[in-house]
Parts: sequence; C-alpha cells; structure tokens
Amino acid sequence: MSTKTLRIPTTDGQADAFAVFPDHGERHPGVLMYADGFGIRPVLREMARELAGHGYYVLVPHVFYRHGPAPLIPLPEHIGEEGRPALMARLMPLIEAHTAERGQRDADAYLRFLTAQPEVCAGPVAVTGYCIGGLLAMRTAAAHPGQVAAVAAFHGPVGADGPGVLARITAQVHFGHAESDLTPEALDELNRALDAANIDYTSEIYPGTVHGFTMSDTDAFDPAGLQRHWNRLLPLLDRTLPGRPDRRGRKGFEGGDAPLLRS
Repeated sequence: MSTKTLRIPTTDGQADAFAVFPDHGERHPGVLMYADGFGIRPVLREMARELAGHGYYVLVPHVFYRHGPAPLIPLPEHIGEEGRPALMARLMPLIEAHTAERGQRDADAYLRFLTAQPEVCAGPVAVTGYCIGGLLAMRTAAAHPGQVAAVAAFHGPVGADGPGVLARITAQVHFGHAESDLTPEALDELNRALDAANIDYTSEIYPGTVHGFTMSDTDAFDPAGLQRHWNRLLPLLDRTLPGRPDRRGRKGFEGGDAPLLRS
C-alpha cells in the first residue's frame, strides 16, 4: 500500500487528510471515507488500509480542520466507557459547529480533490462513514447524485435530516445499524422512507451490537459486527464502482457476495 498525507483546498481553508491505495501503478475506484466523531487515528488508518487492499483509493479527511489539524483532542489508545463522557463533552461543540452548510462546502471540495488524483480512475465514486460520518456520507450522496454511486453508513444517525435528503439520493445504499441505536419499529419507519424515495438499499440492525461497534479502539467494538460490515460494504462497492478488482480470498472478505437482506 501507498499512503499520502494531504491538504485539501476548501472554501474555508485547507483540510488535512490522508489517502491510501494499492501501489501497483494503476488507477483505482475512489472512496471517500468519513471518520466517526473521534476522528483520524490509528484505527481509521487501519480500516482505510484494509479497504484500499481490496483495490480502492481511499481518502479520509479531517472534517474538523477549521479548529486545527488532527488530532484536535488527545485520545487514549483505548476509549473506554468511563472516559467517553469527558471526550464527548469536548467533541460535541465541534460536531455542532459542523453545520450542514459547512459539510456541503467540504463535500464539494473532497470529491473534487478525490476525482482529480492521478491514481483514481474515471467514473463514479463511493462514500462511506461511521457514526456522525454516516450522516455526512448521506448528505454527500444527496448533494452529488450523479457522482456518488454507492453510500454506506454504519452506526450513524442517517435519518436525522428527514425524507428530503433521501429523495435526492440515486446511489445504492447500505445502512448497518447498531442494535442499541435503533428499535425494530424505528428501522421499519426508516425503511418505509427509503422505499418511498425509491432507493436501491439494504438496511439492517446488526445483532448484539452497540453504537460504535466497528471501532476496535473502543469498548463498543464487536468483531462479528465489523466482519458483517466488510461483508456488506465490499459487495456494494464491487457492484457499483468501475474497475471492480478481484477480491476473492482477500483479508476481511469471505469470497462471493454475502446475502444482503433487509432486516
């Protein structure tokens, strides 16, 4: 894998970011990955590297760059439940300051930068996100219906903006919800809204998971949930993006399309 540390020009400054991609000297489908609220850190770099290993150019921006470069808040190697409230108290003002308007301007810049990279092939891109990054991924897909072919969000507040955002999405969608975040009744309501928007989607609660289940540096981590995440994400990208490299036998993907059933 090749890794680059980058600065993305935006209307409000420059966002620090990193990218990782196969070093075969080829061009690869582009994926914009939004971190959770804790931001860029080793676990995000590991996940981006895993995804890139399946044949993608993965760009991970620091969404709170207006407040300074990452890391804004020192994080422990492991984020436990005892320390989470204090960390969230520092993070919430940053999240609240990141308005939909700011996110829209940034998404325009991120996609413009991603598609201009010499290692990225022509054609549509995908967007994925975790926690608050899942909401940002949804907003990006809604604002760029001709450019984003796939969007995936995991343990994210994807219904926060209401049906208006869903109506603008043309991408194929996967939502992986934590069991602690969404009741079956709320899932049914969300899926009815997705049906009404005529979206090609899968949306399911991952059994036994709590919010943040993909993140191995937190108490919320669930290995089975993370594996399920890869078994949903990789076939989605394979169906929708150009290039579609052979991933059989690669780490984190168990060969063939895992069944994608609405739950």
